[in-house]
This record gives sequence, C-alpha cells and structure tokens, in this order.
Amino acid sequence: MAARLAAALLFCSSLLLAADIVIYGGSAAGVTAAIQSARMGRTVELIEPYGHVGGFSVEGLGSSDVNNHEFRNDIGFGGLAREFYQRIGRAYGKSEPIYKFESSVAERVYNAWLAEHRVTIRRHHTLTRVHFHPNSRRIAALEFANGARVEGLVFLDATIEGDLLALAGVHTVIGRESNATYNETKNGIRDVNTYRQFAVRVDPYRIPGDPSSGLIPTIQNEPFGTPGSGDHRLQGFCFRLCLTRNPSNLTPVAKPPTYSKANYEIYRRYMAAGGKLFTPGANLPNGKTDLGSWHDLSANLYGMNFGYPGGDHATRARITREHREFTQGLIWYLQNEPEVSEATRAAWLGWGLCADEFTDNANWPRSLYVRDARRMVGPYVITEHHTRRVNPTPVDDPIAVSYWPPDTHHVRRIVRDGAAYNEGFVFGGDDWGPFGISYRSLLPNPAEAENLLTPTCLSSSHVAYGAIRIEWTFMALGQARRHRRRPLA
Repeated sequence: MAARLAAALLFCSSLLLAADIVIYGGSAAGVTAAIQSARMGRTVELIEPYGHVGGFSVEGLGSSDVNNHEFRNDIGFGGLAREFYQRIGRAYGKSEPIYKFESSVAERVYNAWLAEHRVTIRRHHTLTRVHFHPNSRRIAALEFANGARVEGLVFLDATIEGDLLALAGVHTVIGRESNATYNETKNGIRDVNTYRQFAVRVDPYRIPGDPSSGLIPTIQNEPFGTPGSGDHRLQGFCFRLCLTRNPSNLTPVAKPPTYSKANYEIYRRYMAAGGKLFTPGANLPNGKTDLGSWHDLSANLYGMNFGYPGGDHATRARITREHREFTQGLIWYLQNEPEVSEATRAAWLGWGLCADEFTDNANWPRSLYVRDARRMVGPYVITEHHTRRVNPTPVDDPIAVSYWPPDTHHVRRIVRDGAAYNEGFVFGGDDWGPFGISYRSLLPNPAEAENLLTPTCLSSSHVAYGAIRIEWTFMALGQARRHRRRPLA
C-alpha cells in the first residue's frame, strides 16, 4: 500500500512543473536558448518531443556551411554559436573551432554543455494543448500527451515544425507565397530554373515518348502553373547520410523489404543519357560522410513532403519512413543493380552506414533534414528585400546576422517540354548580402500570444527563410533576448 502511495505521489509530482523559460524543441536554437537562460539565472525547462537534442547537427548534418563557398561567413556569428564550434574543436583535440564533425561528437558536446548548466531536458514529450491565462493571450502552461503540465513566464517554440505556434493559434503559413504578396521576385513558381536543373534530357513517361502511359516515379503529374504565383510546395527533404568505408565500423546497407527497381527508373535513364550521379566522399573526420542532396538528381524527393509540417505524428512518421525506404533502396540500387554504370557502382561500392552513429536507429539518422516547414506570419516579416546587397530594407533592432544567400531547394519535379524538370531552386548570385535579423520577426501578433517567441519559425517569406535556416543562425537566434531598439550606428 505504501509503495503504491509513493508511486502515485511521484506520478502526481511529475504532472506539474514550472520554470521562468519554457522551451519546446531541442533544436540548435532550443539548446542555446536554454543555456543562455541558465546563464542569466533563469529557471528553464527544455522539452523535446523526440529523443535527442541538438538539431540537425546530431542527425547527420556534420558540415556547417561555414567558409565553404566563395565567401567567408564565419565573421557572421559569435556568442554561443562560436562557443559550440570551439567545443567541437576541443573534442577533437584542437585549439581552434572545427566546422566539420561527426554527429555523435556533436551530440556529446551538446549534452555535456547542457549538463554543465544543469538544464533539465524532458524527452519524448509531445505537446497536445496550450493553456492561456483567463481573459488574456498570455500562455500559462503547456500540456503533453504523457500527462505532464509545464507552467512558465515566457515560452519559446524552438521546433522546426512550429507545433507550439500552431496549437497556440498563432498565424502560420506552409508553402510559397506569391511574388505579389511581398513584392518579391524570387518567390512562388519559378519561371526559369537553370540551377541544379537536369544536366541531361530524361524522358518522364513509363513508355518513352507516350504521355498516355503515365509518369515514372518521383515525377508529379501537375501543370506548371503561373510563374510567380504561390502554392503549398516545400523545398525537398532528405537524410544527411553518414557513411563510411572503414570495414571495422561499417554496417552494410540492406535491401529494404519495399524495394522495387522500378522506383529508380529515372536514375537509370539519367545515367543512360550520360548524366553523372552524386557519389559519397569522406568529408568528415574519421573517414565519414555528410552526404546531402542538392544535385539535379540525388535523394531529394521533390514534391513528396508537403504533408509533413501540418501533419500529425503518424503522417510525419509515414513521410519519414517513405524517404528512408526510398533512400535506402537507392543506395542498394546504385551498389548492386547491373544496369548501373560500372563507374557509378564502383564509386558506391564499399560504403555503408557507420556502426557508431545513430545506434538507437539501426545507424540511420533519426530525423529528416526538414529544410522548410511552418513559418509564422507576425507583425514584422523578413522578405527578399532584406537579403538584397543593394538598397536592402534596413533593420533597426537586429539580434543576429544572416550570412547566407537565399537558399531554397526545388519543391517539385514535373514534366516541361516533354522532359523531367526540377522547379523551385533559388541560390547564390551576386545580388544578396548579409543582413540583420529583426527581433520583431520572432514575435507573434500580441493579439495571438503575448509571451511567446520563435527563433526557428520566425516571420519570413519562403525566399527569406532560405537565407536564415542555417544551424549557427538558429543558435544565434536562440541565444538572443530582449533588444532595446536603437538606431544603427
């Protein structure tokens, strides 16, 4: 009887928690927000719907987009973001910051960092309800599927998906705005896409040359639409693949149960037309890869992810599973099918999953690389005009710097002029520049929520978000706090 009573009291005590700062989402921004809050002497609860904290850096994104193009952008961040990379450096026995690292190392660094600051992490807490104070739009508490309830003074949505925003009734958007919405030029349906466009002509029909036969997999059957108009599409997702050729640390990539060679017909035709597919290379310490997808044809499943941000957990799990099965099958296809060119098979043979990475998920990254999800629509929206090198929109309350060009991957693969066509990519050029990110863009309309901020789903157009969605930018935004508005010097 006494044991049952003690257990019941323990359970009840877990139902009600309280903190000054309540952070939902263990992204890179969520971690730095928690550490900064602790350093300021605030009590903080870091609540993660899944099992791991640290964002995409602990899910295969080991290459940080720092100084890896024709511009040097490490001058664009300091604070906790720089401290993170310095801690990564020390983990590898270096005195300087390191920008390429293994996910397992990043996770150890993040967990140790949070433990130093005695930050409580609540894992596997799925948000189900947001409670407001009576007759106000101040959030009082968050309620979770496991029965826990967390009260707080200030709340942060540090998820990539914007789930707290949505449940709080804050206005969000999924997809591309039209160019007319914010008087932009790079938003909506792209009239001409040459960047990462197919390098060779690929017939899209099941029976080549016969539109009535239907389309081969990965191509959507939809009209091109009106250039500049908005739609529900999101830039493609993928897994950041961590592979190795080290036999002592290698788990072979198995043929998935759902495998069908027909799913990869576009790859066969691409190679037959003379196209060269993406291949792995050891670009991380200890002979590992961060194999992303940004090529004309790789593992991005364009047009097959738009149900993810607004979907329930079952929908997200299904889309994640579909991407994993397709990608796993693609690797097996490229390594084993005799129709794959000898050069391509040779480039892929010998690569496998890393046995010491993602050990709780069969060595596969646990989450998709979600490049785009919900975005808040608040009173101050960052747009293409802020990103421009010449006459950018000025910002008088900057809390962080974006030092990356608008970067939105293709959103769909369709038929245009009788061939497979990728649509939606925006990247690079010479018309962009670094810009300050306004504190106001983190705030919803006060009529919707008064004590809620988001460093990850901030108010920005589809194009502008592409310049913000970098891990170190998220870290800087997570660290940021209240800013006293003053003119720029």
